[in-house]
Amino acid sequence: MGLAIQDFARRGRSQKLRVLSSMFDEDEMPVHNLFRTEAEMPLVERTALALSQGRVLDVGAGAGCHTLALQRRGLDDVTAIDISALSVEAMRERGVRQALCADFFTDDFGSGFDTLLMLMNGLGIAGTLDRLPALLSRCRELLADGGCVLADSTDLCYLFEDEAGHVEFPEDDTYYGEVDYRMVYGRHRGPVFHWLYVDFDTLCRHAAEAGMQAELVVKGTHYDYLARIKRK
Repeated sequence: MGLAIQDFARRGRSQKLRVLSSMFDEDEMPVHNLFRTEAEMPLVERTALALSQGRVLDVGAGAGCHTLALQRRGLDDVTAIDISALSVEAMRERGVRQALCADFFTDDFGSGFDTLLMLMNGLGIAGTLDRLPALLSRCRELLADGGCVLADSTDLCYLFEDEAGHVEFPEDDTYYGEVDYRMVYGRHRGPVFHWLYVDFDTLCRHAAEAGMQAELVVKGTHYDYLARIKRK
């Protein structure tokens, strides 16, 4: 993804970014969507930007579209982090004032943030449901008193819905929102990685176990939602 972002940032175009998964047919990620303006963003993301305040950490910032929107809104203390060095280079070239190549779970990029912004199914970096507690614990460490996480996710229950509207989940023990992906860009094949889509009720239970409280802020147009998560 970093190669695709860098190409588009520098040339205004990119090759096809293919998305492979054992759960779905091959798909394509439109790279230009990673460069959209605030006006082009869906309601869930626009709402999160409007609620962001104080010292902000944009987690998995990609091409930096959310950080740039916050800078244009006048927020002057926004840190964007991404695990891809090429994405971070592109963000800096695009005008993101503070972009760091960092792993959310292990690296030191400060703490005491008023807003943790985790958009584009940002809770997915947990990978699997059993790693969601570690993500929430890390959020607690990074938040300032009174701060909050603004994160979106999608309930994949619709994938298991029949024509009559009945939902029947797989009979194995795997949570239905755990998905494996691999990105392919030109001749470059990325490693397989896991991504978590978590329904809101499950998020609420895990938040409560972590000493936090999840609030549903707004629903999107297709089983997606924005949650605000705070310490109790």
